[in-house]
Amino acid sequence: MRLFAYDDPADGPAVGLLVGDRVVPLAWGSVVGALLEEDGLAALRRSAEPLRGARGLAVSDLPPRPAVDAGKIVCVGLNYRDHVTEGAGRTVPERPLLFGKFPSALVGDGEAVVRPEGCRALDLEVELGVVIGKRARRVTEAEAPAHVAGYVVVNDISARDWQGSPPALREGERGDGQWLRAKGSDTFLPMGPVLVTADELDPAAGLALRSWRIPGAGPDAGTPRLMQEGSTRDLIWPVPELIAFISRQITLDAGDVIATGTPAGVGVFRTPPVFLEPGDRVRCEIDGIGSVENPIVDWTDDPRA
Repeated sequence: MRLFAYDDPADGPAVGLLVGDRVVPLAWGSVVGALLEEDGLAALRRSAEPLRGARGLAVSDLPPRPAVDAGKIVCVGLNYRDHVTEGAGRTVPERPLLFGKFPSALVGDGEAVVRPEGCRALDLEVELGVVIGKRARRVTEAEAPAHVAGYVVVNDISARDWQGSPPALREGERGDGQWLRAKGSDTFLPMGPVLVTADELDPAAGLALRSWRIPGAGPDAGTPRLMQEGSTRDLIWPVPELIAFISRQITLDAGDVIATGTPAGVGVFRTPPVFLEPGDRVRCEIDGIGSVENPIVDWTDDPRA
């Protein structure tokens, strides 16, 4: 199934079955609401199957929302070897490197990513998001796939100067020494509106990931610049290993999201570095799922203020 999250003008948050360029509304206000039913994903399938031939609504007429309203967002750093090696002196961690984001980091397709006050080095990271379908606590790698509802496309926005990446810092400056503010600020996790259920996709077989920066000014204004291109086949720790590792100490509930890491090509390690500026747009896409595209605005123009 391909599920599409949107705002219904009359009823608010909604989710529907995506068939081509049409969306057939389902009974739930969100994917998470459906997953919390007694048999979760099975209930979604039962309700969706008879509707596949319905005319539905034009997807172009529906304001998109993030595919899931995640409760917990667990992110994985340095999970592609080419991304590890593009940073001088870095080595593959001995175990998955975890950090978190808050629900306030979530924005949908078309919503603004806000460059916070004091940030000078905003960067992008296209990532495969894994949506948990039922509670996972101390599950094994063999058990892990049964706990996956599906997959989404996310963008791990990062303030490199706060994170402390050397190319983003001026001489004498220091980063925060940890990643909470640099990775978890408001609007720092754009998520596409489409969730593709796990029975339709296999990340181990290789899903292509790409990201673009679309400059808002200068001679190349409006021309997309490809930044990243990789494949989920190259994940150091595949999805089952991540779920098993995380769930040893952190309970993963239905609707929680794991952002699985990013391939090489991020702006901070380019020569010269390429950072996102107000007026730019940033686009991330994953084959078989879809995309998320967002404008960059300065904190002084924050539409949520």
